[in-house]
Amino acid sequence: MTNSSTAAAAQGTGEAVVDDLYWRDQYEAITEDDAFLRDIVEGSDLPALMVALAAVTRDFSLLRDDLRPPQPPAEITGMPHGGMSGEQQVQARELAFAALKRVRDEKLTGVGTLTEAQAQDILTWITNAANPEYHPMLMHDMALVEGHGGKPKWNFRDIAVGRDFSVAVIGSGVSGMAAAYRLKQAGVPYTVFEKGHSVGGTWWKNTYPGVRLDTPNYAYSFSFAQRDDWPQQFSQGPEIFEYTRQVAERGGILDNIEFNTEVTSADYDETTGLWNVDTIDAGGRPATRLFNAVITAVGQLDRPKYPDVPGRESFAGIQMHSAEWDNSVDVTGKRVAVIGTGASAYQIVPAIVDQVSALTVFQRSSPWMLPTKGYYDDMPDSVQWLVRKLPHYGQWLRFWQHWLGVEGRQHTAVAEPGWNRPGSVSAVNEKVRRELTELLASQYQDRPDLLAKVTPNYIVGGKRMLRDNGVWAESLKKPQTTLVTEGLDRMVPEGIVTKDGVLHEVDIIVYATGFQASDFLEPLQITGRKGADLHEYWGGDAKAFAGITVPNFPNLFMVAGPNTGHVVNGSLYSMIEYGVEYILEAIRIIVENDLKGLDLKQEVLDGFIEKLDAASATKAWGHPSVQTWYKNRFGRVSQIWPYKVVDFWNITRTVNLDDYNQLA
Repeated sequence: MTNSSTAAAAQGTGEAVVDDLYWRDQYEAITEDDAFLRDIVEGSDLPALMVALAAVTRDFSLLRDDLRPPQPPAEITGMPHGGMSGEQQVQARELAFAALKRVRDEKLTGVGTLTEAQAQDILTWITNAANPEYHPMLMHDMALVEGHGGKPKWNFRDIAVGRDFSVAVIGSGVSGMAAAYRLKQAGVPYTVFEKGHSVGGTWWKNTYPGVRLDTPNYAYSFSFAQRDDWPQQFSQGPEIFEYTRQVAERGGILDNIEFNTEVTSADYDETTGLWNVDTIDAGGRPATRLFNAVITAVGQLDRPKYPDVPGRESFAGIQMHSAEWDNSVDVTGKRVAVIGTGASAYQIVPAIVDQVSALTVFQRSSPWMLPTKGYYDDMPDSVQWLVRKLPHYGQWLRFWQHWLGVEGRQHTAVAEPGWNRPGSVSAVNEKVRRELTELLASQYQDRPDLLAKVTPNYIVGGKRMLRDNGVWAESLKKPQTTLVTEGLDRMVPEGIVTKDGVLHEVDIIVYATGFQASDFLEPLQITGRKGADLHEYWGGDAKAFAGITVPNFPNLFMVAGPNTGHVVNGSLYSMIEYGVEYILEAIRIIVENDLKGLDLKQEVLDGFIEKLDAASATKAWGHPSVQTWYKNRFGRVSQIWPYKVVDFWNITRTVNLDDYNQLA
């Protein structure tokens, strides 16, 4: 029986041992013969398989020191099996085959929790004895180790001593869902306000053709909801949306969400220590509610950005942003313009190119792309079989992918002191640039006219790279496609006029132009102590301690706030969950000490930002020549976390009361 229903109930009463909404007590028994098992082992990624077998059989001698995956730093793509040599693979496969037979013959259809010592053995092996400072962070995502996940170790009823306390959560995307789930586990009264009619955030809103993940799917999931049967390595949008819907249902948070209700403002009352939260529902009816704390979980990629081009309203055809796709529009046989060549355009263009009569792609800057041959592929049969038959295998595959991405390719984006070669920031950065340029040359060898246009002119790592399985080049080379690099001058009823005076006649314009990412929390009106207006305080330059708290706004907490994004490493889910855990700890302190709230000290934020900006300046995305949405209008990097992920982990483990004024 699976734990999809029993886990949620058990966790609600504090009875669950494993904090995973997708936990399974039992797996299918293995009945296949030896030849089949050998084929499975031969076609499997060895590190995840070896760890899963050791955990099930409790034979940790499988994890021999001489078979540790060496994991050489990945510059473009990672090495299969973590870089294990051919001889290591041969020996590991023999051990794995024998262990898999044992799972079959002994009918091992479940797995128990791990001791601290066993978990440490696994971590030492799978990380190749990397710095032990990572181990506590990694154990957070090892559901089999009790007491190390993000589940609060306290309960509101035990510490509130009759005090009323409630939390407003704004948004029910992945950030809001994480906050709601942890608040529920802690027993803290909360209400989630969602302006749309569903959970899922970005995955509910974005329904454009071709929408899918560009990060490995297993690692793109909550530590408390480790789904193990993903159909593809990079799943399509509807699959991710369904996952968010399932998590909300299994996690029991749906009853606390008020859909079709938009928060318009929040005003802090210094006398009562309460936030007045103003909302408006789908019928236009306003309401005001009182809360002790407010958690914003609205995301950075929420408000569409349109190009500032004269005459946009004069266009006689259909216009739509990628984030506001109109699925009633049929592009078949139409002349379509796609403005932008970022992540959404990269997915839309191949999805519609064979349906349209003409496709005109307007490019401002071309993207760097990582070769990913299996970007569209289904999950291998061996993985699908192991997920069903080998207990906890899918979770160990998730853990392996998570670990590989923790620091990922960050070393390729670090500036080398004294490096002065234009177009790169270090020797390794230059090497990656050269290899990716050579890959582009091979893809466009028959179209030198396109090669000149698609070769990026900015530093590798300056912004997030896209996944390249060849379909982008194929789409641009098709006879119905035109790539335009001249800037936009104006729009007219017939279409788009570029700076060179050419009129491009089109029927449909698609804006794949991104979001107003640096305008954090717009258009929310937030007023703190002494009438402080948050947006006036920021002045267009959003800053927060660990992306979470801001001076003069007590008990206002942000999830995925300023400087919590990533370019070449890390996980969105990790940053969200670690931040939420910091917020829960702050709430515990406030309630347990019967405080009105915690108010961050200005000098603490100033010191934090000074160091953070200095760190950003040493990375590719902080280089003066790089102009991306990671920088705000002042040229300051306000989106990206410039340190190691483990640094964010360490910061969010403890709420240092010396950083805050305690409001009694």
